[in-house]
Amino acid sequence: MELERFAKTKPRRTGRLIVQTNKVHQVFTIDRVARDLGETETWLAEIASEMETEDGLIWVYDLTNDGVIAFTDFGIENLRELIAIHRDQTR
Repeated sequence: MELERFAKTKPRRTGRLIVQTNKVHQVFTIDRVARDLGETETWLAEIASEMETEDGLIWVYDLTNDGVIAFTDFGIENLRELIAIHRDQTR
């Protein structure tokens, strides 16, 4: 009876890998996003300056320590919203 109570309260381990769907599996550099959206890289960099890591913006560094802005899929969605906001403000 004591073992039965313990078995009910102890978390069970199934031996399976737990996959979290909120992990980043790809990013797109700002030059790629600019091309795909038909915008200039300079203008997107200005807009992206309003974004935070939580918004899907990250910096990618190579061996020369030159960083480039990159976006997750979520970041591209947020960037599109910022583009629309900036366009509305200029009209």
